[in-house]
Amino acid sequence: MTLLLLTSGGIETAVAAEACVQDVDRILSMPAEQAASSKRLSEALASRLDAAVTKALHQTAAPGAIVGVRTPEGSWVKGVGIADPGTGAQMAPGMHTRTGSVTKTFTGTVILQLAEDGLLSLDDTIGAYVTGIPNGDEITLRQLANMTSGVASYTASERFVDLYLEDPNMFFSPEDLVAYAVENSPLFAPGSEYDYSNTNTILLGMVIEKVTGQPVETALRTMIFEPLGLENTVWPGRQTAIPAPYARGISLQGYDATPEAPLDATNWSPASLWTAGEIISDVDDLLTYGRALATGHGLLDAKSQEQRLRSFQGPADYGLALRCTDSWVGHTGELPGYTTVVYYNTQTDTTVAIQTNSDIPSGDCGEAEVLPSNTHGIACSLPAMRIFNALAPLLGGTAAP
Repeated sequence: MTLLLLTSGGIETAVAAEACVQDVDRILSMPAEQAASSKRLSEALASRLDAAVTKALHQTAAPGAIVGVRTPEGSWVKGVGIADPGTGAQMAPGMHTRTGSVTKTFTGTVILQLAEDGLLSLDDTIGAYVTGIPNGDEITLRQLANMTSGVASYTASERFVDLYLEDPNMFFSPEDLVAYAVENSPLFAPGSEYDYSNTNTILLGMVIEKVTGQPVETALRTMIFEPLGLENTVWPGRQTAIPAPYARGISLQGYDATPEAPLDATNWSPASLWTAGEIISDVDDLLTYGRALATGHGLLDAKSQEQRLRSFQGPADYGLALRCTDSWVGHTGELPGYTTVVYYNTQTDTTVAIQTNSDIPSGDCGEAEVLPSNTHGIACSLPAMRIFNALAPLLGGTAAP
């Protein structure tokens, strides 16, 4: 079985990096808050968004979705479908879900904040902080952040996958995760290629703890959650339960899963995710964070944010713990039970956040496992990403196919 844990929308395709953020100076000069963020979006646009979400959800393998949009003209947030397949409870804004790889943007932001404070440099090598990494005396923190380090992802280790799928509640320390990656590293010379590796962000988390002398959750809380007022964003640590209210997540990952009987992955241990994917949040916090992530307001100074917005490179358009696709800047997240999208359109000052309670793909997905009701004749996609692709053209942009 292939473990999809924490890949970053690999089914989607990115566009050329040169066209991604066309006017960095304008983004940096955006006001800290949208004046109209508390207004309701026009009924006409809200109706089109509602119809697009409803149609797209029916083409996914997710019971439900929560979708939020904030623009200079107003906001729209809605829950669609089912939050708990067992009880039939409806999806509603304010429910918590696991955000998966959106966590990487938080981790990368803290690294940039520490660089601003002169406590580290992006050109430091990982070997200065963590021993035993192949090419560790050459791999820079910058290369870890932009996925060009050559360190393999621990989720590609058959030993890790077997242990995880046999017992999703098994505890893995960051050191354990790195050890699984080292077995298959290096994949290539540092900086020579791109490979999306969860291990890169685990290593950055270890750097944060070493530099701050604090648990990573303390750094995240004091440097991001509290400054932005993200009151419903949570670092669960080894706690498996999701704060109420929450949506239950289904998955085909796990050796006991079948297309006819997906598993309930809601309370699987987050210990295998750590700084690559552990954060839990809700739609309002994700909307607030998504705009701050793209503009830098409340997170980074103009110089650091400019560096980040100009960091996208290569066919993957992956920068400093941030992805860009056709003017949309942000990240996707995927882990057993959930998929998430947080993107900001740099041309229209629009933020989109999408939470779904399934990581099961739908469409023409080749050998990937799908539900019996899988929709054929459309491109394979994960739930939140399919909904985003349906919304993006209505909001002044397009999304990757």
